[in-house]
Amino acid sequence: MTGTRARCPALGTYESLRTEAAPANLADRDGAALAQAQDTHSHDAVADCLSATTSLWLPVYAAGVAVLVGGGG
Repeated sequence: MTGTRARCPALGTYESLRTEAAPANLADRDGAALAQAQDTHSHDAVADCLSATTSLWLPVYAAGVAVLVGGGG
């Protein structure tokens, strides 16, 4: 699992840059609107990444707990 979550902040940075590169959605808005959109997209991307990583590794944690509980009983 080492390093799997480390990529999530980079994904957030990517989403922020991608939002900036697509200003058609914000053509009539000011810089604050763009900054808010970047922040929102970045946060959502990081949250989705962390959620997916947690879901991916959850069975491994469950198996580890089952082994510990089964061995300690």
